[in-house]
Amino acid sequence: MNIEKLIAPLKNYLWGGTKLKNEYGKTTDLQIVAESWELSFHKDGKTMLENGYTLADTASKTDLGNNCNSFEFFPTLTKFIDAKDNLSIQVHPSDDYALSNENSYGKTEMWYIVEAENGAGIYLGLNKDVTAKEFEQAMLNNTLTSILNFIPVKKGDCYFIPSGTIHAIGSGCLIYEIQQNSNLTYRVYDYNRKDANGNTRELHVEKAKKVTNLNKFVPTKINATTLKGQVLGISKYFTSTKLELTSPITLSTYNSFCCITCMQGDATIENVIINKGESVFVPASYGKYKVEGNATLILTEVRKYFVKTTNSDISIIDDEQNVIYSERCSSFDNNTISNVLAKVNMTINDIESIIRI
Repeated sequence: MNIEKLIAPLKNYLWGGTKLKNEYGKTTDLQIVAESWELSFHKDGKTMLENGYTLADTASKTDLGNNCNSFEFFPTLTKFIDAKDNLSIQVHPSDDYALSNENSYGKTEMWYIVEAENGAGIYLGLNKDVTAKEFEQAMLNNTLTSILNFIPVKKGDCYFIPSGTIHAIGSGCLIYEIQQNSNLTYRVYDYNRKDANGNTRELHVEKAKKVTNLNKFVPTKINATTLKGQVLGISKYFTSTKLELTSPITLSTYNSFCCITCMQGDATIENVIINKGESVFVPASYGKYKVEGNATLILTEVRKYFVKTTNSDISIIDDEQNVIYSERCSSFDNNTISNVLAKVNMTINDIESIIRI
């Protein structure tokens, strides 16, 4: 398989705007473009190639890479989200709950802020520990926002959202979302809006009560850089990196595809040109490839992660030997390792193994 430009399925949800259509190159007859699914194998909207076939039907296991083949399903989905209006306050379940109750996988995700109007922001997690009763009362009384973190955002900000974290995108945000390959959402509050047919959208209050993390949420950020740029977020389902491209660079695939999406400017990946709002798929089998131009790019892959311990420190590394996080420690039991992993939004279940040196 060659490097291929991707054609995204578009969604016209009632809260969407026109930026993706007017400024980000999405050609469509739709009046509103709320979402553009840049990399999707999901049945609700599969990414197309320029030859008219879907990426899902075209890419082989070799093209996806060994890191994807350890999953029963393609693990990743990426999308642009244009929020002209507020999105619903919502929560996504964990894999364990979703598989047991919905015959689906859960959803962990992250947001990169592409654009933000003055005063725009997001709701992300609870601003204090609450009891199940307090959470239920806030939902019933329409006072839910009083117990949520409201975070003003600006271009370039990034937030990781573990499953079970209640959240919402506010109006005036254009976001690039990298997520687990799932479309399972429990709406908690939707501002009593009605669709084009005069109907309010379904809420899932009872389910949300079962899956929402009721502890105070404190956002965490990763401070790591690799050859591919600034690491934005890691999980077993996706790894995303921001590359500020100003001069030619040669990259290489290793056990994973790479989806490259342009946030601004333009870039050439080998002989494929992408402009703002466009994406390409680099198959895992491709090997070395050249990227040139002047652009802000988000690279999304599936990497494997390990914990490495020595006599004095604990490090989290990926399968390309990049150190994502490291700190000095005096003990190396599972509780200590779990605390270190939590600083990059991971658990012991997310890593391949512990390497003791």
